[in-house]
Amino acid sequence: MRAHRIIKRIESAGGIHLDSLPFKDGQTVEIIILPLGDDIEDLARLCESALGFWDNDIDDEVWNDAASSTRPSSGSGPVQ
Repeated sequence: MRAHRIIKRIESAGGIHLDSLPFKDGQTVEIIILPLGDDIEDLARLCESALGFWDNDIDDEVWNDAASSTRPSSGSGPVQ
């Protein structure tokens, strides 16, 4: 038996829309709805807020320099 987990918010009319499920058309499935605790929502918020850490000019410059120094210049042959 394979399970497929999806985390969704209840829509305004109290419904949930699911699409692109990895099951065959006409296949019978069991759906169990469980409310998630605040821990999951806090973790999602934390992950989104942590993205700003990576958005800075110094890291961008270092990363871009590192990427360009590993590429061979065109026509120079194989890197040894």
